Amino acid sequence: MSRLVVASNRVADLSVAKQSGGLAVAVGEALRQRGGVWFGWSGDVVEDGEPDVPTTTSLDNVTTVTVPLSRSEFENYYHGFANRTLWPVCHYRLDLAEFSNEFLESYRHTNARFAAEIEKLLLPDDILWIHDFHLIPLGSELRKRGVTQRIGFFLHIPFPPIEILTATPEHEWLIDSIFAYDLVGFQTQTDLNNFKRYLLQLGNTTFLPLDRLICGDRELTAGVFPVGIDADHFAEVAHSPESDRIVESMKVRDPGLALIIGVDRLDYSKGLPERVRAFERLLELHPEWRNAASLMQVAQPTREDVDAYVDIREELERLTGAINGRYGNFDWTPVRYINRSVERDRLAAIFRASRIGLVTPVRDGMNLVAKEYVVAQDPDDPGVLVLSKFAGAAETLTEALIVNPFDTDEVAEALHAALIMHQSERKHRNYALRTKINNFDVFKWQKDFLTALEHSRASYLIPERTA
Repeated sequence: MSRLVVASNRVADLSVAKQSGGLAVAVGEALRQRGGVWFGWSGDVVEDGEPDVPTTTSLDNVTTVTVPLSRSEFENYYHGFANRTLWPVCHYRLDLAEFSNEFLESYRHTNARFAAEIEKLLLPDDILWIHDFHLIPLGSELRKRGVTQRIGFFLHIPFPPIEILTATPEHEWLIDSIFAYDLVGFQTQTDLNNFKRYLLQLGNTTFLPLDRLICGDRELTAGVFPVGIDADHFAEVAHSPESDRIVESMKVRDPGLALIIGVDRLDYSKGLPERVRAFERLLELHPEWRNAASLMQVAQPTREDVDAYVDIREELERLTGAINGRYGNFDWTPVRYINRSVERDRLAAIFRASRIGLVTPVRDGMNLVAKEYVVAQDPDDPGVLVLSKFAGAAETLTEALIVNPFDTDEVAEALHAALIMHQSERKHRNYALRTKINNFDVFKWQKDFLTALEHSRASYLIPERTA
């Protein structure tokens, strides 16, 4: 079995027995099965000119290699092109995208530097798996250095339509670099279709059966690989004795209250203001839910030095304050807004105790919170998932109540429908959703991608190399 070399923005600590994120669990399992290397940014920033020596840690047959970023790389590659250009573009927000030659050159330079470090680590029959928008050109930079092993790339965020992507300077270079890979994976069929539409308009791509594409002298396979969760583990956490205690205490504190839960990073892609307005509209259209239902919105802080994120936080604070001032009383708070991280184990219990999981991003690659909410439920008395049509998860989780997050009345009526839904229908929907999530968990995602990579038609022959 070939050794696996993984590159991603950050690297998990594989000495931790139970990782909190599905990606860390799945990639960690694949690395332990095959042996290999996980490469990424250490999270450290050094001043320009200071040594940027890699840190290497080994555990059994797996080695993690991390490197710091220089101050200029942190500002221009990471905060710049990755988060201020690619992130908004890929989430259909050209109005928030910043375009800068300095950002772009740092993005190119940093990926080239990473390629130089990774090339030193490779063995002749390794396979490589590159993750996400920070590292799109990494495969191309590796090819420039003579690396000819199979390389796969997975994009965790949406791939935007051509009308948006072509507004990005140097978009041709960015997409051309994708053809350095043997396999490219997307979250949804929509993402794959957007990629193909771009190539179709470009006019120099040949489309073959089985999602194979030829551009010039290079060939790749493009496919859909929806990311899953570690469903068994999350369900176990949600039904642990500690979760039992939390759920019981919530019932005692707020007897009879119908809790609607939303959990997101504080990001403009998550549709948080639209969500809060929809809950307010529920109270307007169906006053029977005043004093009877509350929205708990956990919004974990992120990128607090970016103006767009400051704006969204201030807007949420204004909205929740206005709603609570208008409708609240001494015994009932309509919106409970929590602007901090909440422990994953506690979230699992809160999901289980909630009547509705409200997941309404305006654009999202997949959204794993939707899947976690479903598997946390009591199968005999489950809550209802209300899910945005613009979340990648909506392509498969069709038994959820699917809504347009921009249609305030539609979301409000979906909340009302979920709150009054008969137990038998709730059980039917939850069973169907849970079955899909269990059958297509994060481990299947990992295995499906790596199997496809190993069977992809390699564009480059593996060279003979000496130690």
